[in-house]
Amino acid sequence: MKTMIKPIISTLALGLLCVMGSCTKDFEKINTDPISYGKETWDPNYTLSSSQLFYTGSFDFAYDTWRGNLIYSATMMQGLSTVISYWAGDKYLLNEGYTAAYWGNGTVGAYIEQVRNIQDVIVNTKDKPELNNLYQVARIWRAVIFARLTDLYGDVPYSEAGVGFYGKIYKPKFDKQQDIYTDLLKEVDEAVAALKTDGDRVFGDVIYKGNIDKWKRFGNSFLLRLAMRLVKVDEAKAKQYATKAVANTLTSNTENAYISHDESGSRVTQNRNSQVLLGDGGQECYYVKWSNTFIDFLKKNNDPRLGLVAVTKLYLKDDVKAQNPDYVSNAAVQKGMPNGKDLSSDPKYKISSDPSFTTFPDYSSPNPKMIKRNGVTFILTYAETELLKAEAAQRWGIGGSAAEHYKNGLKASITYLNQYDSELAITDAIAESFAVANPYDASKGLEQINMQYWAHTITMLDFYETWANWRRTGFPKLTPVNYPGNATSGTIPRRFPYPSTEEAINGENFKAAAAAVPGGDNLAGRVWWDK
Repeated sequence: MKTMIKPIISTLALGLLCVMGSCTKDFEKINTDPISYGKETWDPNYTLSSSQLFYTGSFDFAYDTWRGNLIYSATMMQGLSTVISYWAGDKYLLNEGYTAAYWGNGTVGAYIEQVRNIQDVIVNTKDKPELNNLYQVARIWRAVIFARLTDLYGDVPYSEAGVGFYGKIYKPKFDKQQDIYTDLLKEVDEAVAALKTDGDRVFGDVIYKGNIDKWKRFGNSFLLRLAMRLVKVDEAKAKQYATKAVANTLTSNTENAYISHDESGSRVTQNRNSQVLLGDGGQECYYVKWSNTFIDFLKKNNDPRLGLVAVTKLYLKDDVKAQNPDYVSNAAVQKGMPNGKDLSSDPKYKISSDPSFTTFPDYSSPNPKMIKRNGVTFILTYAETELLKAEAAQRWGIGGSAAEHYKNGLKASITYLNQYDSELAITDAIAESFAVANPYDASKGLEQINMQYWAHTITMLDFYETWANWRRTGFPKLTPVNYPGNATSGTIPRRFPYPSTEEAINGENFKAAAAAVPGGDNLAGRVWWDK
């Protein structure tokens, strides 16, 4: 993985040096160097690498991950909890800069770092049969990028996005989410079918290293996720594409899609969640904890994951960011922190007034093995896929036994933790014993499936997906917080508002999209599929 990421570091480093003026001295040489990138020498494989890496978060200090994935999604879904005042999501407060972070601006964010890069790959491989596999992988990856964007915001620039250079479109229209999903399903379906195991090698792929069989299974698994998003708004289409997908999805944890990070590249290549949760930018290491909702769920079920994903006494003082090597992983003492609390003097909200409070180190933190700088960011897993297949089987009787898929998903969500670190391994025997003791019950199947999906995506630290699936299913039945001044009348937010900067740069399209949001362009408004 590391060797694939190094070209990104070199390119970014060169760009930064040029900005600071270091390139002016040898400007003519650099711009005539035969090995420099140009129309004939530029390789789209490395641009695919960039787009994949930046999907895990911005190169600029985890800009979007910090705000979108952690400050908002993680706390709203009661995976994490915090008393840090600027973590607005924990209290359903609106910080427009934070909710706009994933969309981004002219420097960072999904449109500039992900969409532009993947669009470059697609445009420059589309009509080149010798690059067919790279083109098809890029189509799948573009769908991954836009699925998250539209899930977070609703109607977004899609068909005209990222083509300003090629099509001279500088004010792209906002496509309807219904139309976006229709095209995403088509694109992934077609791309999977067009991949050729005997075709060109995709060597810029930092996820599967060009393994086309795995990309086919990834594509079908992602197609299934896309299809299941539509169960409340277009069940016929959901069933149609789920039926197409279920026969060739991920088959085990060995096919999980993730990106392994490189500590040597500083902000550019290090794990984004780790940069925040290790306290690089503030006191998150001390004041961000697992939510009591999550910890209590694991405790109630005597879940074997509890003693591995959670530890106490990891950080002992708020001004010391060194981890305590004698942290405690004993499942019996793990304790989550309630959401909606602060450090104020108001006894109704201050954390020290809560019956659970003793000291901050006594609340559970994520295991340090999960937040290593050179750790992994999970994109899509076998466990997620099996749980979605269980739901498809429960709803429509397709793809086999709901009980079997549920058991597979539950076991995989327990045993996959070793991909963070070998010390987090749980044996198949323990997972089997837990699954047998907690069998599938069709009478409450949808709740069971999606409770486990919630717990699994929390351990993946993919809180964007946790939030999306909660909005889709309503599970788990979370108890909202009702903090003073919240922006949603004490209800859990349903979407991110559009960035206000769009009004200035794309005013007509922005106003039309904002006016069309069911419930209004705010935290309580809803995306199309969220009925």
